[in-house]
Amino acid sequence: MIRKMDWMILPPLAFMYLCNALDRGNVGNAKTDGWDKDIGLTGNQYYVLVMVFYVPFCLFGTPISLLVKRYSAARVLPIMMFGFGAMGLCTAAAKNFSEVFALRWFLGTFESAMLPGVVFYLSTFYKRDELASRVGIFYAAASISGAFSGLIAFGVFQLKNSKYHGWQYLFWIEGAGTILFSVFAFFWLPRSPATTRFFTARERLIAKARILSDSSTAIDERLSFRDAFRPFTDWRYGVWALISLSLGVPLASVNNFLPQIVQSLGYSTVKTNLYTVAPNIAGTVVLLIMTFSSDYFRERSIHICVPLAIGLVGFIILGTIDVLAHRNVAYFACFLLCMGAPAPSVLTSSWYSNNTTNESGRAVVAAVMVGIANSSGLISANVFRAQDAPKYVPALITSACFGGICIVLVASLGIYMRLENRRRDKEQGLKLTSAQVDTEVLGQGPASPLFRYVY
Repeated sequence: MIRKMDWMILPPLAFMYLCNALDRGNVGNAKTDGWDKDIGLTGNQYYVLVMVFYVPFCLFGTPISLLVKRYSAARVLPIMMFGFGAMGLCTAAAKNFSEVFALRWFLGTFESAMLPGVVFYLSTFYKRDELASRVGIFYAAASISGAFSGLIAFGVFQLKNSKYHGWQYLFWIEGAGTILFSVFAFFWLPRSPATTRFFTARERLIAKARILSDSSTAIDERLSFRDAFRPFTDWRYGVWALISLSLGVPLASVNNFLPQIVQSLGYSTVKTNLYTVAPNIAGTVVLLIMTFSSDYFRERSIHICVPLAIGLVGFIILGTIDVLAHRNVAYFACFLLCMGAPAPSVLTSSWYSNNTTNESGRAVVAAVMVGIANSSGLISANVFRAQDAPKYVPALITSACFGGICIVLVASLGIYMRLENRRRDKEQGLKLTSAQVDTEVLGQGPASPLFRYVY
């Protein structure tokens, strides 16, 4: 039954997120083909277009996630996918800054609930010690998208046509593919384990029992606004919010500006797009290793700190050396950036989801935290300034600082949770892990003496 879910649900979701990441980040590849000059962008206008995406991306994630809970992620997310595919398609026809500005705004709106919606959706099918690896597989599509976008851009930019630009073909191909797949996803994805057509009747019962035993206190409960926002009365969610904000800056820097960082090493347009492929593949491999290891050991905080530290080293290297004089070292640092950026986001979303057993609360917590993480894109976009090209030293220093802050926060919260679990074990004269505590007890939160954290 688990293999059925892995093969029937994860691949469509992963491809949906691949399209999401391609449509969001293709302006970086288009810029290497002169898109910004062809539509008349001047000064910092390109960076404004990167930044404006994040405003609706942060604002609308939570309200749309409430719709995900109310009407099912299997229906809402494909509709959103159709919308952001259409925005990507229209970008090929945009002729000036104002038109692209409007399209990027609506693109951010349609994409805002994709990640929190999928995290919530998967948490209704998988147990807590299965969630991170599945979200990792899903998120790997975003990580590998950097490689795919580079390869697609490399191939598309070979098309020579006096009437159309290469970047127009890029927007057309990626936007049309997204729209077509959204129609398939709408009819394919099951609404819940109880209505999954590729399960037998017995498997539907088992799926429900699994989630009740180690994920949710209730299944298919009606949306409750009181329960949805109750977790934010707990100070630990404030720490997770700070963690989400700080990890988002290096993540957004890598996602949005890796082509520009690679181009700063002195490579041509063709080589720049090709040379973004290998670092993104390395990042995807590390992402999968860390998420599967995290689920196997049922541990989150250490697995978040390790890739954060790897990425921190990469930013420090790029910010302190002469990248043209030490091109090979600088390119190696690009590998470190990609290896350190995606895993913390996935593992942090699994971490707070694992400690939130109410479905309404989990849907809203994921949306708010992802929205906070995405708001970091505003910081990243504002520190990658045109006047700092090609080295972008202030942006690299800023990303490194936020990565360092995140390591301190994650380590502190992880240590606190370990000590608190040990204190409770000592007081009660027994040794319990979160996996050994009934879900109903976990639903009562830290107020219950038997509660144990997933740390």
